Amino acid sequence: MYKCKNRGVIVGPGDDAGVFRYKDTLMVETVDIITPIVDDPYTFGAICAANSVSDIFAMGGTPLTALAILGFATCDFSAAVIKKLLKGAIDKLHEAGACLIGGHSIEDNELKFGFAVSGVVDRKSLLKAGGAKTGNILILTKRLGTGILTSAIKTGKVKKTFLKEAVDSMLTLNNIPSKAAVSAGAKAATDVTGFGLLGHALNMARNSGTDFVIHNEKVPLMRKVKDLAAAGAAPKGAKKNLEFCSSNTGFSGNICEGDKLALSDPQTSGGLLIALPQKELKKFDRIMKKDKMPYWEIGEVVKGSGQIIVK
Repeated sequence: MYKCKNRGVIVGPGDDAGVFRYKDTLMVETVDIITPIVDDPYTFGAICAANSVSDIFAMGGTPLTALAILGFATCDFSAAVIKKLLKGAIDKLHEAGACLIGGHSIEDNELKFGFAVSGVVDRKSLLKAGGAKTGNILILTKRLGTGILTSAIKTGKVKKTFLKEAVDSMLTLNNIPSKAAVSAGAKAATDVTGFGLLGHALNMARNSGTDFVIHNEKVPLMRKVKDLAAAGAAPKGAKKNLEFCSSNTGFSGNICEGDKLALSDPQTSGGLLIALPQKELKKFDRIMKKDKMPYWEIGEVVKGSGQIIVK
């Protein structure tokens, strides 16, 4: 992997965001862009913003500014649609404490939207993919299933009413879980997005030099996701993620193919996966409950060499 020799680089490629030291400030930088997963432009814009700022929260940081990146076919989308898209994004950025300060658009046959986001982080608050310690417990802060559900709705396998849970989840910011993780002394976290739970957990385990044990029955899924996955109704991304992770993942005999696909499902604006010191769970719980934020304890970190064990 490429490594920058600049001494200002605190965290380089391979984590959720880069961290650069400028004088006494640690700057957090990230970029993300996605294609439409819902029809309403305002909602899609808000989801894009939540998805992009999530990387800053996954590092324990605070987002400050964002630059929009938009690709669209001018013949297919009117100015009114683009305005709604931007309005949704701006409102969600405002909720996150960030502001839109510019951007760039290009002509593209497929609609694409996202942001380059800049933020700051205190060194003592920095969360990295490589900070998990043996004995930590694994916390997940959102249910899985956005990829499977949105794909199934597009193909008519389930009714659109099942999309509400996924949309509500994708619109929820990861700021509170990030704050709770930092306050409870966590040093490692990632946000679960395109590589699915298994892919992002594997990256954390490798970077930490540990093994992650995940208890399948404790992993929360959205409604209908288990049934859809069991029927093989999963997007190509889930199957590719599973293929990529399989050589470094040990599955117990009772884990069926559908469960494996659900664990590999690519998420949009997913939750945080946090490696938390066991003794600090009560403090984490107190902060999360205060803001009525859900979370699930799904496993633990054990001595190892960068493998996933699913029981």
